[in-house]
Amino acid sequence: MNEKWQLLDTGRQSAEENMRLDGAILAEMDPDGPPLLHFYDWEGDAATYGHFIKIGDFLNLEEAKERGLNLARRPTGGGIVFHLWDFAFSVALPSHSPCFSRNTLENYQLVNRAVLKAVEALRASLGALALIDETPAFPDAASGRFCMAAPTIYDVVVGGKKVAGAAQRQRKNGFLHQGTISLVYPSESYLNAILKPGSEVLSAMKATILPVLGVDATKSDLIDARDALKTLLPNALNEMTYV
Repeated sequence: MNEKWQLLDTGRQSAEENMRLDGAILAEMDPDGPPLLHFYDWEGDAATYGHFIKIGDFLNLEEAKERGLNLARRPTGGGIVFHLWDFAFSVALPSHSPCFSRNTLENYQLVNRAVLKAVEALRASLGALALIDETPAFPDAASGRFCMAAPTIYDVVVGGKKVAGAAQRQRKNGFLHQGTISLVYPSESYLNAILKPGSEVLSAMKATILPVLGVDATKSDLIDARDALKTLLPNALNEMTYV
């Protein structure tokens, strides 16, 4: 397979603009074109949510507005993702690529293998991190609407913990994969203020995610990890698909 990936880094944008760009990439994808890896960052605090999510059912929208949380609907599915503590990216794979499959799970696995390879390289550069091997519990049904609170067969799971989540949308011309890699634990005070009262989403996140940087990471560590993944992830994709 000779699939050399193109890189697109559109920098810091609003959540709405980032999602608009991803939607345009999917809509305008050339089925004979090269695969694309899209990096972006966020203007201020941001969260995105799947195409069928009613965001007001899960978040206190007045509090979100007060705190300046920028919300946007993704062109793919999946749950709610807070982008304050993660590394977000998207992959566009044209349908005529030898790596493309009409089997959705195979497409997830293609990208997730590269994500795991990049995460392992990042962890190695930081020193070994302990992996906790235990079966997560899911306290309430609402947890399934938050991406990092509910591992599925479409996610990157290490030692029973969710390292990365994703959502895809497939069309005749190819698929768009929107991914999120958990880097640090979410802020309890922030989420308690944003989430609707009575939700156990925060406890579900704490029980199920494995942030790559662990517990004591600083803001500088978060920035450095995001920068490193912008090199490690394309390297992993090219190693897997370009021979």
